[in-house]
Amino acid sequence: MEPGNPIDAAMPAGAQKAYGRPNAGAENQELRWRRTLCVLFFFSGFPALIYQLVWQRALFRILGVNIESVTIVVTAFMLGLGLGSLAGGLLSRRRGLALLPLLAVIELLTGTFGVVSLGIFDRVGTLALGLPLGVTAAVTLALVLVPTLLMGATLPVLVGHLAPRSGNVGNSVGLLYYVNTLGAGAACLLCAVVLFPFLGMQGAVHVAVALNVVVALGALLTHWREGKGSRVSPERAAAPPTTAPALRFFVVLVLACIGGAISLSYEIFFFRTVSYASGSSAFAFAAILGAFLVGIASGSRQAGEWCDGTIEHGMRRLAGALLKANLVGLLFLPVLAHFPLPGGVLLGTLLLMVFLVASCWGTLLPCLAHWGVAADGHAGMRTALLYLANIIGSATGSIVTGFVLMEQLGLVSIAVVLVGAGVACSLLLDACLPLPPRLKRWHGRAACAVGVLAVVALPALSGTVLETLLWKGASDAKGPFAQVIENRSGIITVDQDGAVYGGGMYDGRFNVDLLHDTNGILRPYALNLFHRHPRDVLMIGLSSGSWAQVIANNPEVRSLTIVEINPGYVELIARNPEVASVLTNPKVAIVVDDGRRWLRLHPERRFDAIVSNTTWHFRANATNLLSVEFLQLADHHLKPSGILYYNTTDSERVQRTACLAFPYGVRFSNHMVVSHAPLAWDFEHWRRTLEAYRIDGRPILDARRRQDRVLADSLNTVWQSIEHGGGSGSADAMEACPRILARTAELTPITDDNMGTEWRQLIRLD
Repeated sequence: MEPGNPIDAAMPAGAQKAYGRPNAGAENQELRWRRTLCVLFFFSGFPALIYQLVWQRALFRILGVNIESVTIVVTAFMLGLGLGSLAGGLLSRRRGLALLPLLAVIELLTGTFGVVSLGIFDRVGTLALGLPLGVTAAVTLALVLVPTLLMGATLPVLVGHLAPRSGNVGNSVGLLYYVNTLGAGAACLLCAVVLFPFLGMQGAVHVAVALNVVVALGALLTHWREGKGSRVSPERAAAPPTTAPALRFFVVLVLACIGGAISLSYEIFFFRTVSYASGSSAFAFAAILGAFLVGIASGSRQAGEWCDGTIEHGMRRLAGALLKANLVGLLFLPVLAHFPLPGGVLLGTLLLMVFLVASCWGTLLPCLAHWGVAADGHAGMRTALLYLANIIGSATGSIVTGFVLMEQLGLVSIAVVLVGAGVACSLLLDACLPLPPRLKRWHGRAACAVGVLAVVALPALSGTVLETLLWKGASDAKGPFAQVIENRSGIITVDQDGAVYGGGMYDGRFNVDLLHDTNGILRPYALNLFHRHPRDVLMIGLSSGSWAQVIANNPEVRSLTIVEINPGYVELIARNPEVASVLTNPKVAIVVDDGRRWLRLHPERRFDAIVSNTTWHFRANATNLLSVEFLQLADHHLKPSGILYYNTTDSERVQRTACLAFPYGVRFSNHMVVSHAPLAWDFEHWRRTLEAYRIDGRPILDARRRQDRVLADSLNTVWQSIEHGGGSGSADAMEACPRILARTAELTPITDDNMGTEWRQLIRLD
């Protein structure tokens, strides 16, 4: 053996006896085969994770990006993997099964589905629009069932081949889980910095398919060269296990289920935290998933090594690992709350702590497999059942945390619940393990101490964590938030100056006063400048309600339909008198839904104006409201002279995309106004409309007040400037599309496939 080689180290001291190897040549062949298998399984993890990220994105685009859709998609993926593990368990019971050709078939079938997957998702997803939540979940599961069945079948099949050779199930599970999960973690980084920024979704799928083919060819080549090492003979499969199971299989299944629920709940909790700290960056999910997977892989490798020693040694180490996981979970938010860090350092600290928690919980499954599954011909099937129990727990944790805990509790309270659940799992594990009573008492006391600290000290020590994560130690930090709303759709905060932050990013301000325009409120007041009679208006996004209040009180508007994905904004508006009356305005209808999904569900609705004060162009899923495909969808909902009026957040790519999608358009401030009809600029009509404006009975402009007359004159001056000399560059108040197209000639328009600047902003490509 080569010293320090993890694959060599994965072989227990009794491996030669368990294998029944007759000579050193056979041993070297076995080692060579194991190395090859690990390399293939490592690269098999790459396309699996690429598919997951791409397919999740595609399904979110179809079903919406609300928490219900997110939870449905994640749960469907996990259930597919769990069912696949059962199929793999059944395959593993077949004696003399050629392993590497089977692996090649799985990879080729997965790649075949990958080639046509995005087209299938689009067609089937369109048919599923508007169906009840349960039916939507079933359709989503059906969409991903075939590839996830194939992916989930691989681990039990491989364990069924390795465990009888080594006589050590824990080592086999730990090794295989390590290499495959490590490959998946590396794929997260590959997607975030290479595939998505440069190739887009379809290009990423093509890379995944190519990797499927490479792994399949490598498996077939290895089988052809070393065929004897790639199948289990009946004699080897029947070899007696080196150790009898130390725990009852039912107990092992229960612990695997609980561990899966806690582990995935932590992943969701970490994603919420990092997403908020990063301002809902697209990179946040890939970073968290990558750190979590690498942590799970590291823990699996550690557990595999523990399984080479005595049972008591491994049990001591596992009990200590879970205690450490609970301790890091306890310290996670207090550390973030009391150590304000700049953005890059903060992200690094977050990912390190995610890795530590994941690595500790990653030790559980291999150890349970080692103590509850005998290393015989049935090891693959029992491992499949164990994996299925872990998947069921993970799916349950996803639903409970995503739907229940995040709706009822805040970030700090969820941390308390997770630490408490981890402590309960540690106590249950200690009760089941045959450890010395003295050691059990010590672990029990330590776990209980962590639980007490979580309940008593964690909330007090984490009280300012949201402020610290938002301000990141900046010198202009504004102190405690005036208002905080946390629900399953996100975190909304309001600072002392009335600025609203959604998901950790500036999202508007409570103000409808033109005289003190602190939030660019002139832009919704300018609606009549582009369309003389905007009778029926659709507004996507509610935020502070200031825009909604202005548009709802426009004298020309007779109906305003507002689609908002987070119901927390309705609660926020109800608390603030300046905008609260919009909730009772008879013109207004508020719908809680994903804006793009709502448009697809109501193809018959037509509007004079669609208004969207769209969030920052680089935030996660912002492309869904900025792409060519969305503009075409919105165009379908416009009346013949209707306008689309939306925020570019100063992105030149957004501006170019708008001008390519519509024949007529201008940039007004940082908004684009586009239409299929020539824009009717009527300043005098706009001015008369402003003079007729009333909000809560108060006039917006009063000719009797000197300040209002000055404001009206200044608006007239701006308009004259625009009409006679403006529009010559990006710094002007108005710029026509021909000038924009000339200025942005080198830029690529935003599409659903290339995802705009979501993945390019972080690496400073846009």
